[in-house]
Amino acid sequence: MNQNFNALKKKILSHEARITIIGLGYVGLPYAVEFARNGFKVTGIDLNEHKITALKNNESYITDISSEELKDINGSGLISYTSSYTGIDNADVIEICVPTPLGKSKEPDLFFITSAVQSIKEKISKPKLLILTSTTYPGTTREYMVSTVADDHYKLDTDFFAVFSPERIDPANKRYKLADIPKVVGGVTKLSGELAVLLFRQIVKDVVEVSSADTAEMVKLLENTFRSINIGLANEMAIISHKLGINIWEVIDAAKTKPYGFVPFYPGPGIGGHCIPIDPVYLTWRMKLYNYRTRFIELATDINNEMPYYVVSRLADIMNEKGKSIKNSKIFILGVAYKKDVNDLRESSAIPVIEEILHRGGKVAYHDPYIGAIQENGVNLKSVKLTKKALSASDCTLILTDHSVYDYPWIVKNSKLILDTKNGTKGIKDSRIVKL
Repeated sequence: MNQNFNALKKKILSHEARITIIGLGYVGLPYAVEFARNGFKVTGIDLNEHKITALKNNESYITDISSEELKDINGSGLISYTSSYTGIDNADVIEICVPTPLGKSKEPDLFFITSAVQSIKEKISKPKLLILTSTTYPGTTREYMVSTVADDHYKLDTDFFAVFSPERIDPANKRYKLADIPKVVGGVTKLSGELAVLLFRQIVKDVVEVSSADTAEMVKLLENTFRSINIGLANEMAIISHKLGINIWEVIDAAKTKPYGFVPFYPGPGIGGHCIPIDPVYLTWRMKLYNYRTRFIELATDINNEMPYYVVSRLADIMNEKGKSIKNSKIFILGVAYKKDVNDLRESSAIPVIEEILHRGGKVAYHDPYIGAIQENGVNLKSVKLTKKALSASDCTLILTDHSVYDYPWIVKNSKLILDTKNGTKGIKDSRIVKL
């Protein structure tokens, strides 16, 4: 009989298990709140002192958790926050939700994962369920996390249990909240998977168990590679449609009426965020070890990476038609977040668009209700007020992010020229509007 397994199982089912979440970003914080909401005692760890201070002051920094909601859950006494790994051994469950960016040469940067795992290794002794949620290449949980934590005195399936369970959070999605999205779980061992299934059934409606941690890691990569490739296809179709004098948005609207065999994806100035531009590259990197070239992934990545420069090229063309050039012209950008209604600038296509406009001698101002300032790759700008004067004084208004709060009829009315890369002006008939 596995006494440690049974003890953890009993604690999970009775909600007496202590949960520690490492990384309190767009994934970790919602999970911490959801566990606490369901009666678990939670400790949230993040090395960013500003985040910890904000959380303790009931100030949320992500759009999916309101400050009012945070205040309520903080008042329950079930959740606490710290920037230290002290006391981590008191946890029964540790979930790692740290970033997994790409390095300068587009290789996986596992620094945050390795730092978290090493800290766990140094401080734990009692039996635990370890969950890696951070997106990574297949094999990371089994080859790295387990091999790092395990030793002669702390053994897998005896003293600890290990799983990979990918996040599926879609920031600003009002329809699908964390509890509504099926949770995929893959254990390094059968017992590990069983514990994780029991745990996540306490906070989500459906849990989907797969045969291994490697499989669960691949599930996440497939999901985001699917999106990357289809967005790349939509972007290429937008370029083709423009050359043929066809409105790509009308094409997609008609195509999506087909009740089977078609899923709508939409073009734009590129792709951004914490997942889609990055996750497929993890798989590309991994497959180099097997001497295999991921051609679909690489092609989609190339197309998506070129879109910011295509947008600026279109901008130059439509301004030339008005007898102007980008050089010395005022370009007013609406929206710089990587997607609508979020306060996240990571990998946003707005950054290379702005860089290219500035490189061509243009003058840039922007407004984004969620992003107060940009300090990226030499671009240092602050969001300005969205006023009639700001729009009318600009040579062109460039819509890069279609935030819901924008009054598009008013924006069109007060702009000289508009390049709309997101179809925010859908339904508005005006000769000043040019679509991507």
